[in-house]
Amino acid sequence: MSLRDFIAKQFIEVIEWNEPQDGILSHRYPMRDQEIMNGAKLTVRESQMAAFLNEGRMADAFGPGLYTLTTQTLPILTDLMNWDKQFKSPFKSDVYFFSTRIQTDQKWGTATPITIRDKEFGAVRLRGYGIYSWHVFDPRVFLKKISGTRDEYRVPDIEGQLRNTIVSRMTDTFAESAVPFLDMAANQTELGARIAEGLKPMFGELGLALDSFVVENLSLPEELQKLLDTRIGMNMIGDMNRFTQFQVANSMPIAAANQGGGAGLGMGLGAGMAMGQQMMQAIRPGEPPAAAPPSPSAPIAPVPAGGGSGGATAGATKFCINCGQQIPRPAKFCAECGSSQG
Repeated sequence: MSLRDFIAKQFIEVIEWNEPQDGILSHRYPMRDQEIMNGAKLTVRESQMAAFLNEGRMADAFGPGLYTLTTQTLPILTDLMNWDKQFKSPFKSDVYFFSTRIQTDQKWGTATPITIRDKEFGAVRLRGYGIYSWHVFDPRVFLKKISGTRDEYRVPDIEGQLRNTIVSRMTDTFAESAVPFLDMAANQTELGARIAEGLKPMFGELGLALDSFVVENLSLPEELQKLLDTRIGMNMIGDMNRFTQFQVANSMPIAAANQGGGAGLGMGLGAGMAMGQQMMQAIRPGEPPAAAPPSPSAPIAPVPAGGGSGGATAGATKFCINCGQQIPRPAKFCAECGSSQG
C-alpha cells in the first residue's frame, strides 16, 4: 500500500448507511480517526435521519436526501466550530444514523393481573394483551434520552420500558373510565384508542411516535372466569319454573329406562307419574299437588271376613279355583292370577 493510498483513506468523501437487518434504531457511523472532507456527500435514505455531533453536542440533523457538506448545509456545526465563511480543510465530527421505519407487530401484555374496581363485580383482576407499532420521531430527543453514545441501539433495548409504560397507562385508563369489565371487553377498539391517547405524550417524551395500539383480548383469571360463566348461565335461564320443567322432562326417559323386572317396571311407571305431577305442578305452581296413584304392582288388600261398616260379609267371598286367593263371590276372574272362575 502506497503512502498516497494510506493518506486518501484518512478522509471521508461519502457518508451513508445501509441497514443490515431489522430492529436497529440508531447506528454510529464508523470514523476510525478519519476526518470528513469539505464538500463530502451525505446520503440519507427514506426511513432514515442523520445527525452530527461536535464534542458531544448535537448539531445539525438531516432528513432523507443527498447533501453536500459545506458551511451552508452545516450551519449549527459551522457556528460551533467557529469556521470562517468557507472551511477548506477536513473536519472531525460524530455522525449518527437513525431508522425511522415503523416498528410493527410489537407485543404487549400484562405479566400479572391488574386489580381494578368494577361497578358490577366489585374488585376484579384483569389480564390483557395486544400489539402496537411506533417509530423514532425526534432523533435529538431519542439520542439525548435513550440511545446516547452507544455504537448501536436496538428495539429489544427499549421494549421492556415501553411495555411497562403501556401497562401503567392501562391501569390509569381503567380507573378514569369507570367502565364495567363487560363493556370494556365488548368495545376493545374504543378502549385501545383511549389508551393510545394517553400513551402518545409518554412516547413523545422519548423521541418516539406511537402509530397504532390494538387491544386483542381482555380476560379474567380462570377462577373468576368460571364464576362469570356461572352468572351468565343463570341469566340465560331466566325463569326457574321453566328450567325445572325442562329438567323433569329430561329425567323421565332415564327413569323409565331403569327397569328391573315387574317390580322395577312398576317403580319406573310410578316414578314417571310422580315426575309428571311435579312437572304439572311446576306449570301450575298455584295448585296443590295431586296424590300419587298406587303402583300397578301393589297387592290388592283382601276383603275382611268379618262384618263391619261398609265391609263385605264372609258369605260374599270365595276362593280362586286356581291359586286359592280369597276373592269376592261375584268375581268371574281372580284379581291375583287372572284365571276364569267358570
